[in-house]
Order: sequence, then C-alpha cells, then structure tokens
Amino acid sequence: MGIKIANGGFLTTIQDMGRFGYQETGMAVSGVMDTRSASLANILVGNDVNEAVIEVTMMGPMMEFTKDNMVAVTGGDLGAKLDGKPMPRYEAVLVKAGQVLSFAGMFSGSRAYVAFAGGLDVPVVMGSKSTNLKSKVGGLEGRKLGAGDEIGFAAPKTWLPNMKDRKLEPDDFAAREITLRVLMGPQDDFFTEKGIATFLGSTYTVSNEYDRMGCRMQGEIIEHKNGGDIITDGISFGAVQVPSHGNPIVMMADHQTTGGYTKIANVISVDLPKLAQCMPGFKIHFEKVSIEEAQDLYCAEKAGFKALKESLEVRTAPASDVQAVALAAAVNEDKTGWADQGTYRVVVNGDEFLVELKKEVVRFR
Repeated sequence: MGIKIANGGFLTTIQDMGRFGYQETGMAVSGVMDTRSASLANILVGNDVNEAVIEVTMMGPMMEFTKDNMVAVTGGDLGAKLDGKPMPRYEAVLVKAGQVLSFAGMFSGSRAYVAFAGGLDVPVVMGSKSTNLKSKVGGLEGRKLGAGDEIGFAAPKTWLPNMKDRKLEPDDFAAREITLRVLMGPQDDFFTEKGIATFLGSTYTVSNEYDRMGCRMQGEIIEHKNGGDIITDGISFGAVQVPSHGNPIVMMADHQTTGGYTKIANVISVDLPKLAQCMPGFKIHFEKVSIEEAQDLYCAEKAGFKALKESLEVRTAPASDVQAVALAAAVNEDKTGWADQGTYRVVVNGDEFLVELKKEVVRFR
C-alpha cells in the first residue's frame, strides 16, 4: 500500500502543479500553493516536479507508512517527526513500514510538502491529481485527507542514486515582513496616480481571511478613478484584485477562473511561494518590476531545478569501474570469472552508479 492517515490535521490535501486547460469551463487550476517547495521535494526523491505531493497546512497530519519508501519534507518548518524524533527537512529519507510521520507545531512558514518516491497512486482527473475542494475533484475523492484514509504508492523505492547529495539547505521562512515583486496591470489605468503610489508605497497586513483561494490584506486605501467594478474577465494565480473598498486581494491556487474587480498588478511567479508561507498578521510590501526581469527570474529558477535534478540522476561509471563490477563476480581457481548480464550498483569514492553489463569473461591480474 503506502500510507494510512491517523489524523488529517487542519487542511491536508493531495496536490500537483495544477489542472490546466479547463478554466474556460469554470474549473479552477488548483495545485500546490508553494510551487518551489513542492518542486524541491519531488526532485529530492527522484520524481518529476509535477508529481503529486501531500500539502500540509499549519497543523499537520499524522500518517503511518504501510510500505517502505523514500520521502522528503520541504516548505515550512511544521515540526516534522518520524517516530517521535525530528525528521530532517529538505532531505531524502528512507522510511519503513510501521513508522509514523507527524508534525509537532508551527515554527516557521505555514505549509509543508511531503513527496514520495514514485508518486502517489491516485487517479489522474483531467490531466491532474490535484484536489479541487469546491468542485470535489481529484486527489482522494476531491476532499481533504482524514483519519482512516489509505493511499497507495505508485512505484516506491528503497534506494536512490547519489544519496549523499540528496539534501539541501532548508529555505528560511522566518521573516514576518516580505516584499512581493509585481507586474503592473492589466487594469492599472483604472487607478489614480495617488492610488498607484499608495499601492507601491504602503505596508499591507495579511488578514484572517486567507485561504487557498485568496489572500486578503488590510492597509491604506488604494484610490480608483471610478470604482472597482469591471466587465468580468480572466484571473491568474497571483493577480492582485482591488475591489471598490480599496484593499488588495491576491488570488492564490484555488482562485476563481474569472472575476469582475479591477486587477492593479500580478505577483510574479517566483515570489508567490513566499506569500504561500505567510500567516495572518504578516506585513507585505509591493515592488514594481519589468516583465523582462520577471521572465529572467522565472527562467533562472527553472534552470536551477533542472540543474539540481540532473546532478542527482544516475551518472555513467568509467570503464575502469565497470571492470570493478566484474571483479565482484564468481571467480574460478584459474582466476577467470563470469560477470552476469544485468544492472549493478557500484559505489566509487562515495558516488553511486548503476552499471549495465553484458555477459563476458574477465581475467583477473
């Protein structure tokens, strides 16, 4: 099987990078709130970055492993424990059947991500495993996880290449005041010059009305020219709506597909994970950047993920090390041995390789 949920925590769901291509039908994209943390968790256990993970919100769940596998916990520090002892964050860890993963509290950040090598065995619905709570689609029966739920592993692994390198310095979410970079528009012309200056020059506070759909903020009123209503149009993850009341609302992963309020700006993709880890009471500043800068930052992040994943993939062993595999074969008295055809695991100077061999005679000198 995989895992059995003993306690579902506050809000624990199965998410991947989202359900794209269906917004015209009213189906939200959903997906993880913190794309960076989820991507890193998947890379650490050898998955594609789009594989489904478990998103833990604030008060975490308790789950028992019913099958061995490699797992990684990233994102906020919610006090992950394995059998009651601190579990390393941002590191691939082998867990055994019968062990229990739990979360002790909130030390920094608000969301943690648990990735499982080989992924979770849940249906792909409309191209995604993500849970859409409002539509009751995806994940496990379209709902949050609760006591008694069981989820299987799709292709569990008890070993991964280059294990000593499968650890990262955890991201720091301790700051309670952050700056979010934004692209202005598409309706920034609906605001006065004073309104724009207020938006970019003020400090806003994350309110208690913060969920997977949107993050409401409180602060200086952003002045419109003629009110905040527009003809309904499309909405993206990170869009900053400003209704007529003048306070910003940042659209998050479960945002509606269309809306009729003016959008003064959009938080750039690489900064959305910072907002995803915020809590009510955190202070927010907005900073204008160019689309070129936003694209460069996005491309650099994707290149970093690709480079990290490639560095952890199986590397080809030198010919001399292939010979070393043959030396481990059965040896006859005349010092001739057969290296059977197959895949061998080789450790050379601490680096691990998988080596494919054809059957051949090897003479030892």
